[in-house]
Amino acid sequence: MKRLLYLVPFFLLLLALPVQAQVECPTPQPCPPGSTCPVIVPCPQPPIIRGVFTNPEWLKIDYHRVTVTIENQIATTQVDLEFVNEGNGLAEGTFIFPLPAEASVDQLTMYINGQPIEAKILPASEARGIYNEIVRQYRDPALLEYVGTNAVQANVFPIPPGESRRIQISYGQVLEAENGLIHYVYPLKVTNLLTPRPVEELSISVNARSNDPISNIYSPSHPVAISRDDANNTFRVGFESGQYVPGDDFSLYYGIANETINVNLITYRESASEDGFFMLLVQPPVTLPENQVIPKDVIVVLDQSGSMFGDKWDQARTAAEYVLEHLNPEDRFNLVLFSTGWRTYSTQMESPAQVRDAVDWVRTQEAIGGTDINGALTTAIGMADAERPTTILFLTDGLATEGEVETDAILKNLEATARPNVRIFTFGVGDDVDTFLLDAIVRDHRGAGSYVRPTERIDEEVAGLYNKISAPVLTDVTLDMGGVNTQDMYPAQPLPDLFAGTQLTLVGRYRGSLDNTTITLRGKVNGGEQTYVYSNLSFPGRAGGDAFIARLWATRRIGDLLNTIRLNGENPELVDSVVRLSVRYGIITPYTSFLIEEDDILTQQGRERAANTFRQEAEELSTTSSGAGAVDAADFVGGFANAEAPAPANQPMLAMTATPLGTMTPGGIVGGVADGEGYSIENRAVNPIQTVNSKTFILQNGVWTDTTFEPDTMQTQPVVFLSDGYFALLDSVPELADYFAIGERVIVVWDGVAYEVVSE
Repeated sequence: MKRLLYLVPFFLLLLALPVQAQVECPTPQPCPPGSTCPVIVPCPQPPIIRGVFTNPEWLKIDYHRVTVTIENQIATTQVDLEFVNEGNGLAEGTFIFPLPAEASVDQLTMYINGQPIEAKILPASEARGIYNEIVRQYRDPALLEYVGTNAVQANVFPIPPGESRRIQISYGQVLEAENGLIHYVYPLKVTNLLTPRPVEELSISVNARSNDPISNIYSPSHPVAISRDDANNTFRVGFESGQYVPGDDFSLYYGIANETINVNLITYRESASEDGFFMLLVQPPVTLPENQVIPKDVIVVLDQSGSMFGDKWDQARTAAEYVLEHLNPEDRFNLVLFSTGWRTYSTQMESPAQVRDAVDWVRTQEAIGGTDINGALTTAIGMADAERPTTILFLTDGLATEGEVETDAILKNLEATARPNVRIFTFGVGDDVDTFLLDAIVRDHRGAGSYVRPTERIDEEVAGLYNKISAPVLTDVTLDMGGVNTQDMYPAQPLPDLFAGTQLTLVGRYRGSLDNTTITLRGKVNGGEQTYVYSNLSFPGRAGGDAFIARLWATRRIGDLLNTIRLNGENPELVDSVVRLSVRYGIITPYTSFLIEEDDILTQQGRERAANTFRQEAEELSTTSSGAGAVDAADFVGGFANAEAPAPANQPMLAMTATPLGTMTPGGIVGGVADGEGYSIENRAVNPIQTVNSKTFILQNGVWTDTTFEPDTMQTQPVVFLSDGYFALLDSVPELADYFAIGERVIVVWDGVAYEVVSE
């Protein structure tokens, strides 16, 4: 992540409150025998107990509101933050936050409870000295991540018990465009340095305007709501949450449109000696004029068996009605209902003029009989016109019980019948479906699958999908990457069709480097070939870029491997790949809990035990096709394989700890009621995994250990925490600061050297 793109600082409160012990002077003692005067024992000076801090858990953030306005790449960010001291002591200290490297400091304003506050602007060199001093004094390396940035310092304390403070900040920055994308980042996670308690109310709102149309809008960090205007030159993005614990910074990308179908490229490389990662954002037009929408045929195939009787059948009919009533003027349709046998609405594809009659026909049908999946789907496929894109929406709630009932045989029959222009989208209703059959159909026929759980509505799921695929823009899509050596791209070619308003996100790996290359996108429009050429794209050989791409790629690859195991059976190569990727990128799934449970997962023996454990999970995954567990697995694996954002790495685990009072920990300063020996005994959430850039660290024996460290073959180079050598190393290799910032004990591998931060 590029620091120059930080638009809002993080917040750090230095809450030091030295406490003097109350010591009573002893009374004078009697004179010893033979003495002429009493011996006076001097009253000792009250000792200062160092390292006892105001408990950060006293501070509660009532609300944290962020409002961002972007006008042609000039961003103004306004922060409104209120917190209250709920403790029984006075909180006093200094409010410090780093600034982005190129922020327009003259636009910064700061208010405390409505009154302007004089803030001192610290240049990077002076700020670095303060950061380092804070790290030394409080033994908290978290600030190291921000070494090299400017800072603003203001005295906004003390805060008496029970009182609150409101802080308002506003400042601007120019956002640079790179590879056609503009990137905005709000460092949300660092509010954890203020208090470990959840934020009561968090809201982030971004309003952007451009003189040119805007294409891609993408957040890899948060599920955001997006609203566009008709001209596509403005958009709004929103995120809200209550009781929110920041895990990732808020990150948002958007592109400026310059083609009918826009392509934007983002890359990442941890080091020049390793293969790189790339992400392509492919954005068709958000809306299309009616005369540019590709005419298509839609065939709705509904399970009418007895198990659908009741609410499920009512919702299924409502779903069919929704699809038919939202056809485009040049579309055609038909209906296939199946139970013991099958029946069709018409012997031919019909125009939208027949929709009302078809809806009336569906309403007269009742759910009764068995389930002939093979007959229904082969009949629907047989209706497809080779000259028109054909979409089949297939909905079922059970296993095949009539006609051909063997999964492999049904798949072979579909393969023999289907034309290349047919896309099948499946909806599995309930827990009694054949997940292997449904997912294999989606895989083989370039559609998408969805599982409708008992608490969800069928009509809402179908309507949501159909809205995304109702307006095809380009079909039979292929991508020529030019001279770039790429591999392991997800989704794999052949690519899904492109639909108006639906963005396609591709991730993959690349080898070597290539500047100013050309990528070519091809597909069909109304049967004719269409080509789009994108020039001046760079796949750099140098280290750097956006680290989240590596974990997004790993998330999708693990999902694809797990799905291959489900549908084809487990084998040692697939098992080893899942274990290796899960450890390297810190991605935990229900099938890879070994990442936490295996104490020596980084050793060869630990990896072998993990592989054996996972092999048992994989065998069950590949042999259970139906039931709640199978549907859970299919839903989960499908979500991973098509993820739009990296899987979260931090998985809190509740652990009992005994920590000296006043100790600064990754979760904050320890406080609470002490035991008889000056320790705080409490249950606290412990994150055994952390990700920094594209590296993953596992907490083992009190040491945050880089998962690329190989204890069987590597020797560590010790660096004493907070020593002169520690800071000298950070001066010479500033990239290490991000990794050293996670704790007092760290092992990180950098350029082939395993540095180990050790205690004094």
